[in-house]
Amino acid sequence: MTRTVYLNGEYLPEAEAKVSIFDRGFLMADGVYEVTSVLDGKLIDFPGHRARLARSLHELDMAAPCSDDKLLAIHRELIAVNAITEGMVYLQVTRGNPGDRDFAYPPADTKPTLVLFTQAKPGLADNPAVRTGWKVISVPDIRWGRRDIKTVQLLYPSMAKMAAKAAHVDDSWFVEDGFVTEGTSNNAYIVKGNRIITRQLSSDILHGITRSAVLRFAAEAQMVIEERPFTIAETQQADEAFITSASAFVMPVVEVDGAALGHGKPGPVTTRLREIYLEEMRKTAI
Repeated sequence: MTRTVYLNGEYLPEAEAKVSIFDRGFLMADGVYEVTSVLDGKLIDFPGHRARLARSLHELDMAAPCSDDKLLAIHRELIAVNAITEGMVYLQVTRGNPGDRDFAYPPADTKPTLVLFTQAKPGLADNPAVRTGWKVISVPDIRWGRRDIKTVQLLYPSMAKMAAKAAHVDDSWFVEDGFVTEGTSNNAYIVKGNRIITRQLSSDILHGITRSAVLRFAAEAQMVIEERPFTIAETQQADEAFITSASAFVMPVVEVDGAALGHGKPGPVTTRLREIYLEEMRKTAI
């Protein structure tokens, strides 16, 4: 089956979708993106992703490509035409094609480029890794200072993913000034007793949509939340650790830099949070 994608107002077979070589997303990484998961053919936490997209666009002084209602309609159409039951919808907006390369922004009336496509991921909610947990390593955080904007500048996270692969583990956690910032494509947490510890929101980390939901559910479950930086050494003494992201939901972390956490297997707090998250998100999916 040929996948149908969306490009600037058209639904096209993926092989027919073309973007100019002068597009600033290609030349300057001048673009933002969102990934929304699909469970049971419905979008998970779409309002949160839509709001973060608007924030990213605003922070970069970039025009919105269409209305919120139109954006939702495109997502739903792609899910339907590609028969996605479990998977993801990727959305990208760039500053468009000014007709040539220049460091300066193009005129304000330059049309943004809007791209969306689906990725089928059968078994997304029943990922086998949940039963064993992830192993991670730490790497220096040398990314730019506005990590709160979800841009397409993903070269260093890709390098860190490859470093994890070379070390035969699942992911890397970034460390800056001695403290963990986040994972390559996720927010990071440790658990000590009934306390969930995660770095506070700032320009140092992405303002995760899944993070927001999980912390809300944790508070409702009477868990204590501490939003503060933590170190790798503190992590290695924790009872549990986990990450959150739109595609992994809540994923246990059982080893950091070679040191097993707790009993070396997914713990009860992480397991329960994942159960609550999936249950609640399915209720509000659209």
